[in-house]
Amino acid sequence: MTKTRDRWTHRLDGQRYFYDIKRMEIKTAATALAALAQETRLAIYRLLVEAGPDGVSAGRIGETLKVPGATLSFHLKELLRANLVSSRQDKQFIYYAADFERMAELMTFLTQNCCQGMPEKCLTLVETALGRCCGPAESKPKLKRRR
Repeated sequence: MTKTRDRWTHRLDGQRYFYDIKRMEIKTAATALAALAQETRLAIYRLLVEAGPDGVSAGRIGETLKVPGATLSFHLKELLRANLVSSRQDKQFIYYAADFERMAELMTFLTQNCCQGMPEKCLTLVETALGRCCGPAESKPKLKRRR
C-alpha cells in the first residue's frame, strides 16, 4: 500500500482501488454502523454480500429470511439511507445489492489509525478477506445509491 497525496492505493485481485480516507466522516460511519446494528438488517446485508454484485430481488430476500414485506421494506430503506446497499429495477422486480465500495470505505475509516500508525498491516487482512469473497467490480448495470 502506498500513500499518494490524500489517497491510499492498494491492490485487490489485480485491480487498483483508491480510497480517500478523509471522505467518510464520523457521522457517516455512525449511520452505517447503526444500520447494521440490528439483526434483520445485518441478516439482509450478509445475504446481499453472499449474492455478490448482481444482488437479490426484494421478494427473494423476504422469502429467504422469512421477513414480511412491510418489515423488509422498512429495513431495506434503512440500509439504502446508510448507503450500504443499492437498488435497481428490472421490469416489475427491484434488486438490492451490497455496496462493496461503501463497506470498503467504512472498513478503511475504522482501521485508518490502527496498528500504531501502520494501517497497511490491518488493511492487508481486510483485503485478503475481501479478495476471498468478492473480486473486482465488473461492468454491471449501475445501481442507484441514495444520497
